[in-house]
Amino acid sequence: MILQPIAYQPYKDPDDFIREVTDRIWISRDIAHIVENYEPDSIVHGALGTINGRDEVIHGSLMRIADTPTRVGQAEDVVWEARGDDAFLSSHLVFSADRVIVDGRQVQLRSRTIANCLYRRGRMVEEWVVRDVLAGCLQRGEDPDEVARQMPYLGFTGSMTQPAKPDILAEGDSGPRPDDFRAECELVLRFIDEVWNQRRLNKVGDFMIRDLFLHTIGDQSHVRPDGYQRELLRMLAPFPTGQFEVRDIQTNDSPRYAGLRIAVTWKLTGSYSGAADFGPLTGQPVEVLGVSQFLIQDGRIVREIRVYDEVALRAQINHTRGDVPVANTNIY
Repeated sequence: MILQPIAYQPYKDPDDFIREVTDRIWISRDIAHIVENYEPDSIVHGALGTINGRDEVIHGSLMRIADTPTRVGQAEDVVWEARGDDAFLSSHLVFSADRVIVDGRQVQLRSRTIANCLYRRGRMVEEWVVRDVLAGCLQRGEDPDEVARQMPYLGFTGSMTQPAKPDILAEGDSGPRPDDFRAECELVLRFIDEVWNQRRLNKVGDFMIRDLFLHTIGDQSHVRPDGYQRELLRMLAPFPTGQFEVRDIQTNDSPRYAGLRIAVTWKLTGSYSGAADFGPLTGQPVEVLGVSQFLIQDGRIVREIRVYDEVALRAQINHTRGDVPVANTNIY
């Protein structure tokens, strides 16, 4: 599929578009560029719910930049794929580094964000964004539960409330997609179904190399199948009935980023009825939005970078438990 220049002008390609626009807004602090970059009725799905309209993105971006004025967000990967001849879906992995003073000592903050953005004719129309807020809490020495108590949870609206498309290789939440790298996409989807959903953790080695890397929340990295299994068990233990629903998928093959990467937008749905890792059990359903970027080499998964917001998950559980609501309503 040939992508027309109107999809990414005035930049040379979607990769350049995403990196430069993000730098302009977040590093150069041209917050007003959001007006040119986002459609007025744009939709943003985040860990705390869905935002409808551009204004809250502008306000939320200003507050985040003011809160971390020395932070530098570096493009670690951009997995983009065409959506017709005038649009593309990008999965932008951002590595953020910052140094702050905590209790009189200098602390380095490291975290990742993934923003999946659907751009049509150079304008953002829908976004799915997840942040590793847990990393910042742990590095600052903050209690994630206390931070979560200050967060509002509004819940999803729009496309995130509808069932996933029946054939995700043909069409996801972002619309119809090209049939690129079908064999590798099928490998990743089988992996999610068998290892994540069916709990066949013993089959990690059937899909991933022995010397695998999993980079995930809390700025943590895990290696080898044993490390991968342990982290998946930790993630699922509070939600033993949880199932992962794939909402979208995109591929990109580039030597800049070590080859073929496959980005998967997923939603974990289950009840908080297992390990009481987030306070008293509620038995109530939770919905966790996440994005995983898989690196594929020689037909095997070499690396996964998995981002979701565990602190927002705690806020969601607090909300279903009926804890005292907070006054803050900014969820961007």
